[in-house]
Amino acid sequence: MEFRRIKLASAILVAMALAGCASEQQQRAGTGALVGAGAGALAGQALGRDTKSTLAGAAGGAILGGVIGSATAPRRQSQELCRYQAADGSIYTAPCNY
Repeated sequence: MEFRRIKLASAILVAMALAGCASEQQQRAGTGALVGAGAGALAGQALGRDTKSTLAGAAGGAILGGVIGSATAPRRQSQELCRYQAADGSIYTAPCNY
């Protein structure tokens, strides 16, 4: 039982460390998956009252939570910016004129 706790704590710490390197969309997907897995596990246990139902609920919740988390992340416009020089010599950025 103790090995199982250490393994779980290690997995959580690794996930938290990697979350700092992820984009906002990836972070939302990961958070959604974790929350969804927890909610799905609770629902699976409440409905089926056995381990198989709990695991199935956790898996389904993780997938659904990840999809919802990813879909709700704000999208950046991928418009390229260029540097320009004004008549007075100042430099500014604006969308490129291709």
